[in-house]
Amino acid sequence: MPIRKLLIVGVLGAFLVLGMAPVLCAQTSGAQTTSAADSSTRLAKLEQQAADAKSSADNAWMLTSAALVLMMTGPGLALFYGGLVRKKNVLGTMMQSFALMAVITVLWALFSYSFSFGSGSGFMGGFEHIFLRGVGAAPDADYSPTIPAQTYMVYQLMFAIITPALIAGAFAERMKFSAMVLFTVLWSILVYDPMAHMVWGKGGFLNASLGGRFPTLDFAGGTVVHITSGVSALVCALYLGKRLGYPKEPTPPHSVVLSFIGACLLWVGWFGFNAGSALASGSLATSAFVATHFAAATAALGWAGAEWIRNGKPSVLGGISGAVAGLVAITPASGFVTPMAALGIGLIAGVFCYWMVARVKAKFGYDDSLDAFGVHGAGGTIGALLTGVFAVSAVNPIFKDAQGNTLASGWIEGNAHQMLNQLVGVLIAWGLAIVGTLIILKIVDAVVGLRVSKEEEIEGLDLSQHGEEGYYWEASA
Repeated sequence: MPIRKLLIVGVLGAFLVLGMAPVLCAQTSGAQTTSAADSSTRLAKLEQQAADAKSSADNAWMLTSAALVLMMTGPGLALFYGGLVRKKNVLGTMMQSFALMAVITVLWALFSYSFSFGSGSGFMGGFEHIFLRGVGAAPDADYSPTIPAQTYMVYQLMFAIITPALIAGAFAERMKFSAMVLFTVLWSILVYDPMAHMVWGKGGFLNASLGGRFPTLDFAGGTVVHITSGVSALVCALYLGKRLGYPKEPTPPHSVVLSFIGACLLWVGWFGFNAGSALASGSLATSAFVATHFAAATAALGWAGAEWIRNGKPSVLGGISGAVAGLVAITPASGFVTPMAALGIGLIAGVFCYWMVARVKAKFGYDDSLDAFGVHGAGGTIGALLTGVFAVSAVNPIFKDAQGNTLASGWIEGNAHQMLNQLVGVLIAWGLAIVGTLIILKIVDAVVGLRVSKEEEIEGLDLSQHGEEGYYWEASA
């Protein structure tokens, strides 16, 4: 009897287990499904947090870079140029840089950003971003997928500000303030905006990263900034003519100390100019930062050394001018070349720009007052061409085939054809600057007149244009 009961209990237990099995399996399966869903949610959340962290880091670097580039205009360029003129023109010269910080900002917000970076033809952007329409917190993936479009916009604004300010070095001490403002407005629209679009804008004729017809390597503005401003400066110097008494009367800088401070600020600010053009806080920004610093150093040594050999002394002005020349020349190459190549580019630029200022300007006799052409026009040209020589894909794999394989970048890597692209970019920048500047000068001359009167030039721009003096010397008691 106990055995019989035991069998009955065993059979009932078996049926009970079999009956409960589907329920238990369902509970286990549900738990596993819930666990998998939770893991997927947590993974997606972690990925979003990582993306947000990268975006925040990139955005912080780009806003810092924008501030550094603005510092290049004021106080950097304002002090550099202000120290190089005679003291009766120091305020007028500095005011030119300061005024452009305001004037170009307004133009940029109204339409120039759209003309430069909006979709359009190969030569000019369209109207899609007029009044900054559509330029907000969301990134524009064509330019940078990790920073707000508004950050990209304000960063590029700082380039648009300093470029026409560089031209002022050629017509220093003799152009009306009203003429300078009108000239700059027209020049920014007719020269800078098209060139910026061709090299960096969507569908641009020279854009290397977005499939331009002649992909020109210009990381941070060798053609867009320095060639256009430097060549336009030469045109301005020739059109306005020489300063009164030049070159017979000496026109020494009134304060090399101010220029020295300005040059140092330019050197520091240039890290935002070049390393910021990586548009992210990654290894490419580091590479551009290093290249920028190395080129400035060897260019300063190259200019000072050439001057030492020729004149028997290395001047302070020569040293700081050489540093700026190196910074100019490395600008297009900074995101494409190795540190050793940067040293070579800087050395070549320092010696070449010294030769342009000390020999070529003297031979032809043009009054490029503060050597805007000799440094920016010449330095930008040699830098753009040397970019085609020294660019390597290991630094920046910008060219890829249809399958996504990395292609050679520059001549030393086997892409000799890139020299043609660089030459086309240089020629277009030269041509646009010459033709555009000549047309604009004639318009401004007809509307308001370009040059101050003889009496105003003798008096100085500070008093004649602004009614102030840079220095008030009190008589000693």
